[in-house]
Amino acid sequence: MDKRLIFAVAGSGKTKKIVDALSLEKRSLVFTYTNNNLRTLRRRILGKFGFFPKNIVLYSYFTFLYSFCFKPYLSLKFKSKGINYKPNPNMYVKQTDVQKYFFDGFGRVYSNRIAKLLSIENTLPNVNSRLEKYFDALFIDEVQDLAGHDFNLLRSVSQANLDIMAVGDFFQHTYDTSRDGKVNANLHDDYEKYKNIFEDMTYFVDTESLRASHRCSPALCEFVSNSIGVKMISAKAENTNICFVNTQEKADEIFFNKQIVKLFYQEHYKYDCYSRNWGECKGEDDHTDICVVLNKTTLEGFRKNKLNELAVPTKNKLYVACTRAKGDLYFVPGTFYEKYKR
Repeated sequence: MDKRLIFAVAGSGKTKKIVDALSLEKRSLVFTYTNNNLRTLRRRILGKFGFFPKNIVLYSYFTFLYSFCFKPYLSLKFKSKGINYKPNPNMYVKQTDVQKYFFDGFGRVYSNRIAKLLSIENTLPNVNSRLEKYFDALFIDEVQDLAGHDFNLLRSVSQANLDIMAVGDFFQHTYDTSRDGKVNANLHDDYEKYKNIFEDMTYFVDTESLRASHRCSPALCEFVSNSIGVKMISAKAENTNICFVNTQEKADEIFFNKQIVKLFYQEHYKYDCYSRNWGECKGEDDHTDICVVLNKTTLEGFRKNKLNELAVPTKNKLYVACTRAKGDLYFVPGTFYEKYKR
């Protein structure tokens, strides 16, 4: 079986890589983590075939985990009533108290522990058998977001007798599918170690196919490489502008421009404008010019040219935000927009 992990940079065509590999002959399962990527995959598949083929199944990750892996084997036993996406708030419940450890008071299973429950109930071999029965190939989008118990599930699924293509961008790791104590807590600490884990799982690791961005200009790629510290090159010839806004007048002009999305570190909904948070815009590919709003910490890092020294989660989210731009990139100090905050 062909098992490969394809490392990519932002805008290099991760979704296209998956869709190009789909056919009407091979039974394929595709799952991804974010809703943005789910919508993009569905649109691209429809665009390729003109309809949604019956031999292709597209899931969000937790739909795959709950509907395909959990329900056929454990739903009746535990009488589950859906998923609770918030981690179990009671850290003192023992695993032996199954109902309280894995389920909330309404019978919903905690999302960050579904994979662990599958494991302790010895259900993982059945999941692999079910995958082999219904599919010839598995495609995993945003693989860098699989964490905690879910990464252990990936280890198990990787032993199934079917082709597997996993694509992702290590530096776009902004959210975890699950966190639970120290389980795989250091998984994303080091790029080389992460790559070696997949090689130990007998994956062929491809770092070349998707190394050039078709979205980001040479100037933007150079900025991201030199300032944020994520190495990337551009497949585009035309260049774009990177501008630091230092006047209230220009900041206001951008704020009220409905063609320019304003990307805030958090709480974008408190501003009455076209906006997103840095992390949640991952997977979006329909922006031309964008505005990245800098908070106190990132503004200081920008001015001192030390963005590469930001905390890893913040730096990854900033990388995601900056690389949404097909056109010009504006950096605006958040203080200019305080007067618009609700």
